[in-house]
Amino acid sequence: MAGPLPSGNEMPQDGALPAGVNVDAHLRTMSAYVHVPFCRVRCGYCDFNTYTSTELRGASQLTYVDELEREIVLSTHVLSNAGVPRRKLSSVFFGGGTPTLLPADDLVKTLELLAQHHDIATGAEVTVEANPDTVTDQYMTTLAQAGFTRVSIGMQSAVPEVLKTLDRSHNPESVKNAVHSARKAGLEVSIDLIYGAPGETLEQWQQSLEAAIALDTGHVSAYALIVEEGTALERKIRRGELPQPDDDLEADMYELADTLLSNAGFEWYEVSNWSKSPQQRSTHNLSYWQSNDWWGYGPGAHSHIGGTRFWNVKHPAAYAQRLAEGNSPAAGWEQPDSQAQFLEKILLETRIRQGVSSEGLDTGIIASLISDGLIDGVSAIQKRIVLTIAGRLRADEVVRRLTNS
Repeated sequence: MAGPLPSGNEMPQDGALPAGVNVDAHLRTMSAYVHVPFCRVRCGYCDFNTYTSTELRGASQLTYVDELEREIVLSTHVLSNAGVPRRKLSSVFFGGGTPTLLPADDLVKTLELLAQHHDIATGAEVTVEANPDTVTDQYMTTLAQAGFTRVSIGMQSAVPEVLKTLDRSHNPESVKNAVHSARKAGLEVSIDLIYGAPGETLEQWQQSLEAAIALDTGHVSAYALIVEEGTALERKIRRGELPQPDDDLEADMYELADTLLSNAGFEWYEVSNWSKSPQQRSTHNLSYWQSNDWWGYGPGAHSHIGGTRFWNVKHPAAYAQRLAEGNSPAAGWEQPDSQAQFLEKILLETRIRQGVSSEGLDTGIIASLISDGLIDGVSAIQKRIVLTIAGRLRADEVVRRLTNS
């Protein structure tokens, strides 16, 4: 289970948002994230807000869509009362957990509820994360016919030993089957990879990259493993059962990923994401990095409306109880001040290929970052801060230097 929720202001029982969240709303897109917190087993590295059947304490997968419906209805009232204009959803993302543990009809019903209460824009991106062992041809077809457009398949690695280290239960062959099912249904496919597992070699990582490229999808995400405190993986490392991840090796792995993916026709558009065309980029994830609006539905889900962030209670049983009582499931909220918003803008927008405007930033620091090879000089002349590959590897340092933090 994920770590503690952020500290912040207590949310009113009716979920009312603070004044000002409607300002310039027409300049921002609106998206929906639906969290499905169920998993068959917990992966050793996972720190997400997920629960196996023995951890639900009375909550049920069977009634989960009914609980989501209550929050969807509540969200329309909260937004309307805050004066936020109704905007069609530009993207919907079902994440987890393992969304595909739910019957396909449950995901379809949830999408229909979002369309009924919020409207979904024509051509909107609708993505579902999938464990390759949980989908079939019929499952994918049902989703595609209902308006889903994209599936993000958790491959993580093509090497059985690495999958075992990560406590992933799927067989590498099942990834090919899942991709085939998605393609057959007419869905766009993204492949998710993790690098830097304890003991993983550069050669094994290359094997995974080549296997992912051979699947011929339009999008690949590659994330460095983060060893989260309190996870089974962290305990094994602490006991000496597994080696500590190697930062230098992870840097080599990232550079290898960028080289192989670029050679295969992919282009990076965010530090951890590559696509074969602008149309195959993740619209939903870009909405996060560009600080647009989204409502996060489900236990532990986070939302962002007009610069205000709020988050739901974590446990599915507590989430269900609050909604059954007619109350908001939100546990707290915060509204960052202008300095915090500026820092966040730099932090998020430097991660994407178009970069962030250099207006208001120290020209001397920009010059030093160009000299150090961390940002692109031509883009800087055009008043944009765009990371080089060296800058992508040291993105946190770039942000610290730009913001004097």
